[in-house]
Amino acid sequence: MEGVSVRKIKKICVFCGANSGKDVAFVNAAFHLGEVLGKRKIDLVYGGGKLGLMGCVSTAVAQHERQVLGIIPSAFTVNNLVGETCGKEIKVATMQERLVMMMELSDAFIALSGGFGTLEELFQMISWAQLSIHNKPIGVLNINGFFNGLLSFVDHAVKQEFITPRARKILISATTADELVDKLQAFRFESDPALSKLKWSPSSSQKEKLDLTLRL
Repeated sequence: MEGVSVRKIKKICVFCGANSGKDVAFVNAAFHLGEVLGKRKIDLVYGGGKLGLMGCVSTAVAQHERQVLGIIPSAFTVNNLVGETCGKEIKVATMQERLVMMMELSDAFIALSGGFGTLEELFQMISWAQLSIHNKPIGVLNINGFFNGLLSFVDHAVKQEFITPRARKILISATTADELVDKLQAFRFESDPALSKLKWSPSSSQKEKLDLTLRL
């Protein structure tokens, strides 16, 4: 990364599955990502609990004595549904409140392998970046080609002119944790001139909070 200015990243939010997946490579990748974050002195924000890949990455970060923050809807804590959070825990009322808090408290976002919830979180952050609600880097850790189909679809949407080439740059991908973190640190946000003029004021009223649900 010689000659490239580096973004200071202190906290990364990781989206990933509450399941471990079919291939042990997904588990290994989650543990390794946690190790990489720990060695780089980067703290973790995640969805809380200890299930699946979420438990793997949070455990690895904690083992390297970095801070772990789980943001979890109160509904998930009933009857210990998702297990004990590895680190500090903040309970919220809704899934939307959880995602907004993740956005506010993190410097960057990584998606590991996962299901609908992981994809929803990933694309919500991408659409919010597109709308200039935030300018933080977003990447997927593409283990064993897990995200190949998704990345191909996004490129197809660009070719069909539903996603602009500028917006396509928001989504970063890499096959190793170190490479992905390097790319996140080197990321330079390029806002859409028209969308960057939108006013997003979190303190004005409930209306602005509802605006965060807008997706393109």
